Amino acid sequence: MSGGDMAKPLLGHQSMEGDPSIAPAAGRTIGVLGSGDFARSLAIRLVCSGFKVVVGSRNPKRKAGLFPSAAEVTFQAEAVKKTDVIFVAVFREHYSTLCDLADVLAGKILVDVSNNTEINHHKESNAEYLASLFPACTVVKGFNVVSAWTLQSGARDGNKQVLICSNNQEAKRIVAEIAQVMGFTPVDMGCMSSACEIENIPLRLLPAWKIPIFLALGLFLCFFTYNLVRQVIHPYIREQKNKFYKIPVEVVNTTLPCVAYVMLSLVYLPGVLAACSQLYYGTKYRRFPDWLDQWLQHRKQIGLLSFFCAALHAVYSLCLPMRRSHRYQLIETAVKQAVEKKMNIWVEEEVWRMEIYLSVGIIALGLLSLLAITSLPSIANSLNWREFSFIQSTLGFIALVISTLHTLTYGWSRAFDENQYKFYLPPTYTLTLLVPCTVILAKVVFSLPCIQQRLLRIRRGWEKGRYVKFVLPSATGEYSSGETSSNV
Repeated sequence: MSGGDMAKPLLGHQSMEGDPSIAPAAGRTIGVLGSGDFARSLAIRLVCSGFKVVVGSRNPKRKAGLFPSAAEVTFQAEAVKKTDVIFVAVFREHYSTLCDLADVLAGKILVDVSNNTEINHHKESNAEYLASLFPACTVVKGFNVVSAWTLQSGARDGNKQVLICSNNQEAKRIVAEIAQVMGFTPVDMGCMSSACEIENIPLRLLPAWKIPIFLALGLFLCFFTYNLVRQVIHPYIREQKNKFYKIPVEVVNTTLPCVAYVMLSLVYLPGVLAACSQLYYGTKYRRFPDWLDQWLQHRKQIGLLSFFCAALHAVYSLCLPMRRSHRYQLIETAVKQAVEKKMNIWVEEEVWRMEIYLSVGIIALGLLSLLAITSLPSIANSLNWREFSFIQSTLGFIALVISTLHTLTYGWSRAFDENQYKFYLPPTYTLTLLVPCTVILAKVVFSLPCIQQRLLRIRRGWEKGRYVKFVLPSATGEYSSGETSSNV
């Protein structure tokens, strides 16, 4: 990969790009203390971005072959003397080995790129600890959220953001300038007190996904247990038929669309609750309850999990005819028909039902795919707000309606068949219709002109019970002021 390609920033709008004090820095000499994987990747990236790199190592002869030929590998003290900006790519427990360099490090900018093995493992952040060891230096926390692979392959293959914090604005400006030339997006996180939070970020495992994942797992277990009782336990107890073979595929395939359908409705239910709250209180400035606020923030993850379950349902459905049990059942049915001399078993109603069911399901999955794709940051950033809102809100609601039609054509008239009530339990699809139909009904009510106009006024700043001033002409032609309630 050529250095020019790697050095090109891939985004035109960057968090600190508007700062006129940031100027091109190619040609600056940058120091790197350390010879581990991250230090080597950092040196490669800096060289490809046009910087002069001096690597400080305690054993430069043995480590020189690990770094690009354009980088100078020398002793740590020599490397420190040749540059004013130094990346400290060593572990926290090895910071003390640099204390002998305190005199030559005085006045330098130290960029701490380290991370911990556990969240809040120490009382103070690594950057603050480094600053306490070298009070004559200016410490900047940065580049710890970028992986070694991203540094080597370029910002196009990883997260482009580089979080930076320091108590010195000039030092942050210089490090942000370096990050920008390397093709990353510098993000100013404030003073050094933010370093602890920045160091915790790489250690968190999908923090925004925990609640949606537990929600999906909870729904899956509930529907799986319900379907297991109806499809396996009931025939085993009542008819002494062993149908446990249905558990790996058929029961799972019956459960997945239930989870996908309910999860999709849960994406739009909090918006309905928020609208009800605004209509009830007559203002948009009243804070939502914490649970509703968290729910609103997790809608993207809930929607993606809904798409994931729907995609799995499609794959499982395609695999149903491949099962050995399905082949046995087909042969058994054909033999029975031959014995009973049935020449025509065509049922027009069932044929049309399945054709509509499959067609509507494919359309619903296609719309869910569009919603999932446009939720990706790279795609969402290319859309304006009206386009994004149309896809996620309007087309998303259409997807919910079509999914409802898909569910209704699957159930057809079985809700009125008493044989479908196993252990007096209604068919599963009737339970899944509760939340989505509530959302659809609420959306229809909100679309009524009287309610829609009131909700629109509230979201534009109108408040119930707020008094506003007005001016009226008097009988003498003079103007007098008064007050009235805005809800009159």
